[in-house]
Amino acid sequence: MRKTFMTLIVATVIISCKQGNTDSNKEIKYPETHKGDVVDTYFGVEVADPYRWLEDDRSEETAAWVKAENEVTFDYLGQIPFRDELKKQMEEAWNYEKIGAPFKEGKYTYFFKNDGLQNQSILYRKNEEGKEEVFLDPNKFSKDGTTSFGSIDFSEDGSKVAYAISEGGSDWRKVIVLDTETKDVIGDTLVDVKFSGVSWYKNEGFYYSSYDKPEGSELSAKTDQHKLYYHKLGSAQKDDTLIFGQDQKRRYVGGYVTGDNNFLVITAANSTYGNELYLKDLTKANSPIVTVVNNFDSSNNVLDSKDGKLYIATDYKAPNTRVVTVDATNAGQANWVDFIAETENVLNPTKGGGYIFASYLKDAVSFVKQYDYTGKEIRVVELPGIGTAGGFGGKKEDTTLYYSFTNYITPGTIYAFDPKEGVSKIYEQPKVKFDSSQYESKQVFYTSKDGTKVPMIITYKKGTELNGKNPTMLYAYGGFNISLTPSFSIANAIWLENGGIYAVPNLRGGGEYGKEWHVAGTKMQKQNVFDDFIAAAQYLIDNKYTSSDYLAIKGGSNGGLLVGATMTQRPDLMKVALPAVGVLDMLRYHTFTAGAGWAYDYGTSEDSKEMFEYIKGYSPLHNVKAVAYPATMVTTGDHDDRVVPAHSFKFAAELQAKNTGNNPMLIRIETNAGHGAGKSIAQQVQEHVDLQAFTLYSMGIKKLK
Repeated sequence: MRKTFMTLIVATVIISCKQGNTDSNKEIKYPETHKGDVVDTYFGVEVADPYRWLEDDRSEETAAWVKAENEVTFDYLGQIPFRDELKKQMEEAWNYEKIGAPFKEGKYTYFFKNDGLQNQSILYRKNEEGKEEVFLDPNKFSKDGTTSFGSIDFSEDGSKVAYAISEGGSDWRKVIVLDTETKDVIGDTLVDVKFSGVSWYKNEGFYYSSYDKPEGSELSAKTDQHKLYYHKLGSAQKDDTLIFGQDQKRRYVGGYVTGDNNFLVITAANSTYGNELYLKDLTKANSPIVTVVNNFDSSNNVLDSKDGKLYIATDYKAPNTRVVTVDATNAGQANWVDFIAETENVLNPTKGGGYIFASYLKDAVSFVKQYDYTGKEIRVVELPGIGTAGGFGGKKEDTTLYYSFTNYITPGTIYAFDPKEGVSKIYEQPKVKFDSSQYESKQVFYTSKDGTKVPMIITYKKGTELNGKNPTMLYAYGGFNISLTPSFSIANAIWLENGGIYAVPNLRGGGEYGKEWHVAGTKMQKQNVFDDFIAAAQYLIDNKYTSSDYLAIKGGSNGGLLVGATMTQRPDLMKVALPAVGVLDMLRYHTFTAGAGWAYDYGTSEDSKEMFEYIKGYSPLHNVKAVAYPATMVTTGDHDDRVVPAHSFKFAAELQAKNTGNNPMLIRIETNAGHGAGKSIAQQVQEHVDLQAFTLYSMGIKKLK
């Protein structure tokens, strides 16, 4: 059953908002959000959806609402006395040269560099004589710096490059091919490319994935049949060869060529976990696509191909992941043989320099082992400290590999690694105005509601008094097998310098302890994630790091769901809630774009009556009640086509309508921005400033330290 409405009125209503812990009482004029009469029925249960009209991202009514809400929000933020000072701090700290690891393609060495506050990093190159030049400058792709690189991939000999661009933060990409010597465009600009890499076959063409153009809004319409194509250089996109996905309806399809150009590897999935695996022999004309894995019960990725043997990273019969080998002519799972066996720690392997590097997580901290292709362990790589190491990838002929190392108080530093000698040397150390010696990070283990031990890293200035009055940012994610590992952030550095504490727990649902840890935070165990987060907050309060009056909770995407669920279940626990680009309407998330692919983690409201009732029980949108909520600033982007902004729009409207307390309920909608990737530096700086200014002001902070 569904009812519809015909009209919308955007007006204003005066709602008094007393600023907690401050001397000033402010009146906020929220836009009055019209309530429609849409009702959905799930297993005989009627559920009202009064703000359904906000899902129409192309309507004038929604655009007027967005404009009105932003006016309210930015008017409020503009009255925070230290906002400008905070922006000055942020810009000064952010303004340092950033250089990426170099990579050799053909006769040039390429690297990304940002002088400091450039909206997008520029791709430079050096020739064999060391002469440096700008190769591609994405700052020139658009006037406001919101068109960014999505990916960049070179052909086998480096003579051609295919680079993808994202406009306004959208997941939809355009792919442009250049001759690297002349920089002339070759052939068509490919359009409507989404959730895709570009994988070259020699210098002849490349594979990419796309969906058919959706009906309705490109930013919110459902996309559920991914297709793999081959694009031959110089041909029109309409003539591209469909390789996989016409007869096999899969939500996510990827294709990549092995380093020896012998095989096309095809992965296919209907959810964000688990994939089928297929293989096509590229050395033989018209060879068939051969099935290697015919189900979605495990994650499988071909790491390399060498001498007719495949090296596959998999969690099949190995929840923490292992590397197996198998003859490519008979590659079924029954024939897989351990190459790097599963251990008690989670494995993420890479290859480079003729070696395989086994990067492990132990309590969310990195350690790395190096193996040769006989399976012999060469060494444990000596890392610069305790933190996160990422990289070690490269071509087999590379004699120097690069990796980055960081933690919450160590800015990301690039190291050059000699795989023969096992020696690391600093390649690029950023000149950040941050004195790491003045701060400390420590890992603690706290007990969640059901007795599970959960790790958390807490970072703060040395000498901080544990008196319950420290502004504290509690950030987490807890989903999709994603691991939160220690990393440095300029925005967090400013938070620490202004006397804040930053805490990150590794909740169930993440990947820090492998598949079992992930599964423990999915479907009808999703409440475990929220309980873990609540217990983290309670630990910080009990141990006097902070108190409810000085605690903010923050998370994005699935982490936005985490914040939304936690603040609706325990509104008394925190002073500030910051849900960003959140999945907040759990009954309808699967009806937008590729949202149905998240069902492995969430289940859907259509699965069963039991699942519907469970999801509805924590769905943030459906659990806003007439109670006093913490000061809240919802953030989203108007071009977010992964978690559509309607989630945030509807949640903010519910909060503004039902909140009985005096705290502000704001929504900050970034224009010309998507889910997060590709945001200009100017957008990033201002967003961080506004989040921190709002948080501190809501806690009663009157001036910065």
